[in-house]
Amino acid sequence: MLINYAATVSADMMGALAVVAAKDAPLSGAALALDGVTGGQIARAVSAARFDGDAASVVEIFAPANSTATRVIVVGLGKADAADAAAFEKIGGAIAAKLITSGEKSVTVDLTGLEGVGLPLAEAAARLAHGATLRAYRFDKYHTTMKASQKATLEAITIVGADDSAHANLAAIAAGVALTRDLVSEPANIIYPESFVERAAAVAPPGLAIEVLGEAEMTRLGMGALLGVSLGSDREAKILVMRWNGGGDAVPVVLVGKGVTFDTGGISIKPAAGMEDMKWDMGGAGAVTGALHALAARNAKVNVIGVCGLVENMPDGKAQRPGDVVTSMSGQTIEVINTDAEGRLVLCDVIWWAQEQFKPEVVVDLATLTGAMVVSLGHEQAGIFANDDALAAQLIAAGAATGDRLWRMPLGAEYDKLIDSPIADMKNVGPREGGSITAAQFIARFIKPGVKWAHLDIAGMAWTAKDGPLCAKGATGYGVRLLEKFVADNFEG
Repeated sequence: MLINYAATVSADMMGALAVVAAKDAPLSGAALALDGVTGGQIARAVSAARFDGDAASVVEIFAPANSTATRVIVVGLGKADAADAAAFEKIGGAIAAKLITSGEKSVTVDLTGLEGVGLPLAEAAARLAHGATLRAYRFDKYHTTMKASQKATLEAITIVGADDSAHANLAAIAAGVALTRDLVSEPANIIYPESFVERAAAVAPPGLAIEVLGEAEMTRLGMGALLGVSLGSDREAKILVMRWNGGGDAVPVVLVGKGVTFDTGGISIKPAAGMEDMKWDMGGAGAVTGALHALAARNAKVNVIGVCGLVENMPDGKAQRPGDVVTSMSGQTIEVINTDAEGRLVLCDVIWWAQEQFKPEVVVDLATLTGAMVVSLGHEQAGIFANDDALAAQLIAAGAATGDRLWRMPLGAEYDKLIDSPIADMKNVGPREGGSITAAQFIARFIKPGVKWAHLDIAGMAWTAKDGPLCAKGATGYGVRLLEKFVADNFEG
């Protein structure tokens, strides 16, 4: 999506025109001026539609009188003094959703005369552009017989009445979200461990250092837990390391992502129905990758390292079996009760290696880890487990600010004992109840003393079955904006 900024509406503009109107208020600013030009057509249309200015509500007027615009979109602002960054993102999303397949190639959004909103006008304009960019994302590359009426046509947005001073950072974040959505949307024959690494490296911003560990290095390091997951696949496992050093000598924040590029369940095979969705079981790795790319693209003044454990979980004659015992890099042994509880086996070795290698004070991991989390929280927010209250609060605040919401879940000794094994140090699953909690307790056993750690179980959030304000049906890019905000607010100099 091409975003432009202009001082005035072009006298010979062609295409759509959008104006905003506050809740329970007469038309004002650009909307009022347009109403005068069209002989009251705007006011009559909003009255007929029973439009009262609710945030992101839309009224559409075709070929208005005395205007060169092909159509006018009146978008609700809500109460002006409560219109914050999230409100303007939703306004941008509403405009994009309305026009993306409309046949329009461009829309001009006139913010002239907008007053009394809860943030500076340049920030409001940038947030509107951000929301429009996020909502306009489409993954249509494999559609070859799509009807013309179904194809995206909207290519450009021009925002009038504000400057572009707040735009660049949000554009970098939107690009990171788009990268994550691309990675999560691709089928498993296209994105697998090696090609995931290649894709991340190919679009890496200048200064984002890429390092890759293969199975030979992992074997020397003793990563028996991660490698056990990969045994049944012809695709070699990889660990992707992305380093952004923008913060001088500061200790880096470490972000870890689960990257199971396809999860059959292994020998504990999943039911066939819906298994195709398991291409997005690398949503945590996708989010970490998108976040690192966003931070690098906006030249963040912080040190961050992203580490992604990338494997396929497949069943064949070499695959690990239920009852096998593997030895993790930490030296702790694990009885593999269920090969479909593979994500924690990947994470435990990657997290241990990252702590050994980088000596971080803070580690945050993201994983589409458990179906139990979807049962608990549905598709509205992800679960967060943490060994530090302040860290949990920081992440929850970042989630609230970006819309990538988090709900804190418990940890405790009474849950931890549920994964004790009679023949090894632990087993990889506990009982059916509390499944997301015992999964987090498993990972907690690999956190070194003194390290602040949070685990984000995003199983219900990486993919959506319905359109939302900032995302069409499909990959959401959940986690990118959350991580970027968390790092910016708490670690960036």
